[in-house]
Amino acid sequence: LRKTKLKISAIVTLKKEVLDPQGKVVNQTLKNMGYKNISKVRQGKYFEIEINESSEEKAKLIAEEICKKLLSNVVIEDYKIDLK
Repeated sequence: LRKTKLKISAIVTLKKEVLDPQGKVVNQTLKNMGYKNISKVRQGKYFEIEINESSEEKAKLIAEEICKKLLSNVVIEDYKIDLK
């Protein structure tokens, strides 16, 4: 099988039960700017990863491993992987 370049996006966010001080600051700043209808902001990280792999399933497994080992702290963060 010929390897192709697959794009994967990974979104890392704090788990719901973890306090998000940065999100609270952004939320308050938006309210101070006049956006009174904003009720909650949570911040996170977004990554685009290109993987040279013929199998979409294997590419997702590699991305999963990368998220667990480097991109997220699995104790306090969740992550979501999407193939583009």
